[in-house]
Amino acid sequence: MKENIKERIQALRMMFKPNHIKAFIIPSTDPHLSEYVAPHWKSREWISGFTGSAGTVVVLEDKAGLWTDSRYFLQAAEELEGSEITLFKEMLPDTPSITDFLCDNLKPGESIGIDGRMFSVLQIEQIKKELAIHNIHVDLSGDLMDHIWKNRPAMPKAPAFIYELQYAGKSCSEKVEILRNELKKQGINALFLSALDEIAWTLNLRGNDVHCNPVVISYLLITQDEVVFFISPEKVTKEVEKYLKEEHINLRDYSDVGTFLNSYTGKNLLIDPQKTNYAIYSTIPPQCSIIRRESPVTLLKAIRNEQEISGIHAAMQRDGVALVRFLKWLEEAVPSGKETELSIDKKLHDFRAVQPLYMGESFDTIAGYKEHAAIVHYSATPESNATLLPKGFLLLDSGAQYLDGTTDITRTIALGELTEEEKTDYTLILKGHIALAMAKFPNGTRGAQLDVLARMPIWKHGMNFLHGTGHGVGHFLSVHEGPQSIRMNENPVMLQPGMVTSNEPGVYKSGSHGIRTENLILVCKDKEGMFGEYFRFETITLCPICKKGIIKEILTAEEIRWFNDYHQTVYEKLSPHLNEEEKKWLQKATSSI
Repeated sequence: MKENIKERIQALRMMFKPNHIKAFIIPSTDPHLSEYVAPHWKSREWISGFTGSAGTVVVLEDKAGLWTDSRYFLQAAEELEGSEITLFKEMLPDTPSITDFLCDNLKPGESIGIDGRMFSVLQIEQIKKELAIHNIHVDLSGDLMDHIWKNRPAMPKAPAFIYELQYAGKSCSEKVEILRNELKKQGINALFLSALDEIAWTLNLRGNDVHCNPVVISYLLITQDEVVFFISPEKVTKEVEKYLKEEHINLRDYSDVGTFLNSYTGKNLLIDPQKTNYAIYSTIPPQCSIIRRESPVTLLKAIRNEQEISGIHAAMQRDGVALVRFLKWLEEAVPSGKETELSIDKKLHDFRAVQPLYMGESFDTIAGYKEHAAIVHYSATPESNATLLPKGFLLLDSGAQYLDGTTDITRTIALGELTEEEKTDYTLILKGHIALAMAKFPNGTRGAQLDVLARMPIWKHGMNFLHGTGHGVGHFLSVHEGPQSIRMNENPVMLQPGMVTSNEPGVYKSGSHGIRTENLILVCKDKEGMFGEYFRFETITLCPICKKGIIKEILTAEEIRWFNDYHQTVYEKLSPHLNEEEKKWLQKATSSI
């Protein structure tokens, strides 16, 4: 495999001279700047052999590097070994930025190549600005991969399907009307959408174009007079065509988008410069005033309506039933010594798949035993597949797509004997999780202001985690969605009732263990207080949290009360859907500590 990687990099370098470039940058995205992409756009994975969801490769004539975040440090180091690609760990003080690296290795007057469809407007502008200081140029070289990638997977062709009103809560017409009113208020003629989750939400359509993400590869233009949907014709079934006609949506071919925008005659157009690729942006005629700001869809989509909230509660209940059955089975199966990381992944899938409205997983399950759990986004392979033994921790991060909601849950499960260090770390993470779950905060609070609650218990012990504490979750959409987040980095988006985020502090010790406890939480109104309204979180995930790793003396009385109350809720909500044996198991798993 590593030989293939070297050959691929060499083939790319052969393209440099004809294109008058000295380097080429390959990100992990697609033309919609998605986090997860269809196989056709997995160029970074193909050129490097690194399979994580986030990372950027830079290839020069004599060297190559991959930049990725802390979730993938260990995985990337393993996968890049022997490939001649150097790993650069983002967010560490000694790691140069990509542009610093290019400036250090290129001469003034030289050029780097990029595919303008794979970078946002803001990214290209920033890259150009930073390189211009050293007189290094950026060339839009197009998709060089297409010239060297033999047997490249085809563009996604899966048909779109209608997302029924009983799950969406608001019709496509209602959503378009809200958006038009919002645009009118701001004196804006039209809105161009490129983000696949925003298009799916607006049109009440879903698809199977991206693994685990029920989206449709497309673009959308909304003006005061018309809505134009750019999609490959083979993806439009007769049923969808009829539906779109009834909703007054005009169809155009996906490949026509640049030409169509180039002939757009409206006075102005709103685009999100973080979610629109530079190549598309470049087709907008100069006489059209481009308004650059976040799409109004982003916030509208994040605030769940009553029907969606009812749906996610129902989905959580069914997901919880599947998880309880799985956890009971796991406890009984591990002592046999026959179960592995891969076999339990399949078993968990089987328990979920029989639940009503199940549509697939919301991401590939992370089942990491012992030291594998320290690899934040570990993915078991036949080579790495560890056998589970009745000792140490298993970290299990998984989620499902149901028609009425998307789930995401992590449990760290004690399979047997634990060290004192493992127990301490587990209890400290639980303290952080509970502190965030119990938070009450005034209207106007941002996620970054609450992040410290989840981290303080481990900070006191000189530990930290570099991923976010909480991400937004879509509604039968992407498992990672904004605009809200709970993380150390500042994000100006305020937490509002109806928003769903994860609560997932963790700690990872290379070669030893990894611990993370994750539930989804819903922002709710709490009460009127001094200077206005106050909000709280409702924990909506329903699944026992393993008690075996807890050192009770480290928890406060209030934390113990929250834990016992949560477990009582889990039992009350799930037990009516279980048989007597399962109920008995759950009663024990949720008994007071």
